Amino acid sequence: MSELVQVHAGVVPYDVAWAEQRRVHAARVAGETPDTVLLLEHPPVYTAGKRTAPDERPTDGTPVIDVDRGGKITWHGPGQLVGYPIVRLPDPVDVVAHVRRVEEALILACADLGVEATRVEGRSGVWVLGADGAQDRKVAAIGIRVSAGVTMHGFALNCDCDLTWFDRIVPCGLTDATVTSLSQETGRVVTVAEATPYVEKRLAEVLSPPTG
Repeated sequence: MSELVQVHAGVVPYDVAWAEQRRVHAARVAGETPDTVLLLEHPPVYTAGKRTAPDERPTDGTPVIDVDRGGKITWHGPGQLVGYPIVRLPDPVDVVAHVRRVEEALILACADLGVEATRVEGRSGVWVLGADGAQDRKVAAIGIRVSAGVTMHGFALNCDCDLTWFDRIVPCGLTDATVTSLSQETGRVVTVAEATPYVEKRLAEVLSPPTG
């Protein structure tokens, strides 16, 4: 199968989306469905990857969902475009290469929307570099899991979300950087609805398997 299917799911509670990920993942492993990307928003929720340290979690008792992806703790919520690419990786499986492809799609989509973003050496995700001593700012987080050669979890692109949610945690374990959004960087409201077509286009370019 060479088609990349992108599904727009709207606002989906995290546990419901996680169950759907597992269902689609099992179908992809079995060869019953093509590579698929779920594009959605979540109600406010913190999720913690396997490397999250205790002191990075909220101190006010806010619930956290522990998940089986890589990475550390982050926040998902309204105004943030979340994407879950469930794709079969070529042999030999190269997880880092997959992360780089997802980063590339988001960097291109950010450029489409007027934000110059890039990678930061030794860190995953998509960044806006600080100037004149200012901290680098993370505009998109990435956390991936691969099972049976098929990916799960994915990315979260901050569009016009309330960034104060990140103040309760140490997002992605970063103490020397901060988070940002497309709206904050452009000085105008960039909604999930506006960003989605650009992300969808760029994901299709970088994740679609070669034909022929």
